[in-house]
Amino acid sequence: MAATIPGQMFSIPENDGHIMSSWEGFLSGDEAASDALRRLIDDSWRRCQVASVDPGRYQAPPPIGENSLHTLRDECGELLSASAPVMASARDFLSETGTVMVLTDQSGTILNLEGDMSTRGAAENVHLLSGANWSELACGTNAIGTALEVGQPVQIHSAEHYCAGIKRWSCSATVIRDPYDGSILGVVDVSGLSASYSRHSLALVVATAGRIENRLAKIELGIRYRLLEGCVDRLSGTSADGIIVFDRRGRAIKANGRASAALADLGIGELAVAPDGLASLSLSLSWKKGRRAPDERPEWMREEWLEPVIQNGEHIGAVLTLPGRRNAASGRVSNAVFSCDAAEKGAFERVVGESPALLQAVGRAQQLAKSRVPVLLLGETGVGKDVFARCIHESGATRDAPFVALNCGGFSRELLTSELFGYTEGSFTGARRGGMIGKIEAADGGTLFLDEIGEMPIDLQPHFLRVLEEGEVYRLGENNPRKVNFRLIAATNRDLRKEIQAGRFRMDLFYRVAVTSINIPSLRERAADIPLLGDYYLRRLSLQHGLEPRVLSPGAIELLRQYGWPGNIREFRNVMESMLLTARGHVLTEADLPADLVTTLAGDSPAALDVQGDERDLTCLENAERDAILRAIKGCRGNMTAVARELGIAKSTVYVKLKRFGLESYVDDLRNYRV
Repeated sequence: MAATIPGQMFSIPENDGHIMSSWEGFLSGDEAASDALRRLIDDSWRRCQVASVDPGRYQAPPPIGENSLHTLRDECGELLSASAPVMASARDFLSETGTVMVLTDQSGTILNLEGDMSTRGAAENVHLLSGANWSELACGTNAIGTALEVGQPVQIHSAEHYCAGIKRWSCSATVIRDPYDGSILGVVDVSGLSASYSRHSLALVVATAGRIENRLAKIELGIRYRLLEGCVDRLSGTSADGIIVFDRRGRAIKANGRASAALADLGIGELAVAPDGLASLSLSLSWKKGRRAPDERPEWMREEWLEPVIQNGEHIGAVLTLPGRRNAASGRVSNAVFSCDAAEKGAFERVVGESPALLQAVGRAQQLAKSRVPVLLLGETGVGKDVFARCIHESGATRDAPFVALNCGGFSRELLTSELFGYTEGSFTGARRGGMIGKIEAADGGTLFLDEIGEMPIDLQPHFLRVLEEGEVYRLGENNPRKVNFRLIAATNRDLRKEIQAGRFRMDLFYRVAVTSINIPSLRERAADIPLLGDYYLRRLSLQHGLEPRVLSPGAIELLRQYGWPGNIREFRNVMESMLLTARGHVLTEADLPADLVTTLAGDSPAALDVQGDERDLTCLENAERDAILRAIKGCRGNMTAVARELGIAKSTVYVKLKRFGLESYVDDLRNYRV
């Protein structure tokens, strides 16, 4: 018989007889160690002996009462919530295995158990029940209690248990750790009678604990996201006050640029409110109802400086406002009011419109531009997310640094990888001589704008997440990292939370790119801005094409207001360009509107279309085709080879269609103006 290795993780049932003899000798004072006894078990037995645990105990102490159990479950609500779907699945995969899955709190008290109902009777006999305590002090050596003692995965089989009444059982357990600070929150255990022994049960509990910890991390990240979202206006304001945001546990997680100076003014000392030093600043955040400040706080902190952040009745953190030098003498906390004046847009003057929804988005963007916090721009295709991104960059402190944009939806996975990270010479077939710098490196010191980030392949997302977390990028084919520091602005027209549920977007990446977000309204939500937009684009396009300025008639404006604009500003601009280039008069009327737009507004039924016959269908198709060609020509800046590739047709076919639709002069103008 082979001897077990000291500290071996798994039990070996074949050694059961030798272990039983070792136990009997241990109780009689025999210090001779058996080769069959693992060091883990020997150490645990000695702890039990020192603690005067009764080796003759045949069951755990009686469970706590229903009221006490209810209170305990409330205190462990987050752990129970995270483990509920995992524990529920235990009913299925432990069915007919003769085992149960147990969840305990950090003291070893059972909160819940699921599994094979046939084992429940035997479990009740040893008080393997909700409310019972299975710590080593209460039950001697057992997987739950010993896992809590050593903080590692543990398998305890049969005779390895310290108490005689539990030696019929075989159990595997591991601790569940708080992803926030690594502290032990509880234990997950799989137990059954000795005949149910399986080495795989230990792997099962380790995987289960990992799933629970992942769910706890998602809960914590969600709460932090809500906290930072609610505090972003305070952090990015222009007040001279220092602002520090604490999470619900009292740990400082974010501060504005004036916090260090404010602390120094208060004589706090050398505490640096920076990524490394910030973690050392913590509070005991335990508010009682009706109180503004927590029970415990440093002597230097005034009660009125600290206020809880409460959302939907849940305390998710706190904000500390440190009076700036102008207010330090009086201790007064300034309450700056941030507003967006339409007449003071600065770099945002290119955002045309006066609707409240748009001005709110612009005002929020102006506030966020003052910080380097990542921003997620949300909105339908064509609303102008790229314009907002550039305006945020030009309004920030790094306005003179690079602004690098990349559309994640416009490339294959391989091409997007090289565009983002760059590559070294010879890293793959076709790599250019000398290699290529990636967009991430190119944005160093400035802003990286990733449009349609929801299109980033799922297997590429962890690599980009690593760049955000470590501030380093590896070119393809290179082993040495390059330091990068950039401000990230991302944009998407997708619901990323649904993408996360569908498994197409990583939650950890979502919370890194979406520290705060801006919703840009669609054009149909601000139809009142259409006259301003029409005047803006007609003036700009007339100058671009060397034409006399044109204006919209009241009738045309009214129809444009009624249209749904699925393509938003981008579609509106194309319609203005189409009307400008095809209309003969100075005033653009209803008759100059594209036919497909008029058809949509008319809301004709299929029967009406049939009555008008194929001629009308052909007209709509031709107009749609003509508009598609116009967009491709403009997007490719008159490059006919690129236009043909964009449209998926032969280059000769492109020229035929140019002649058919009378667009040859338009192409000439485009090339002359180089727009």
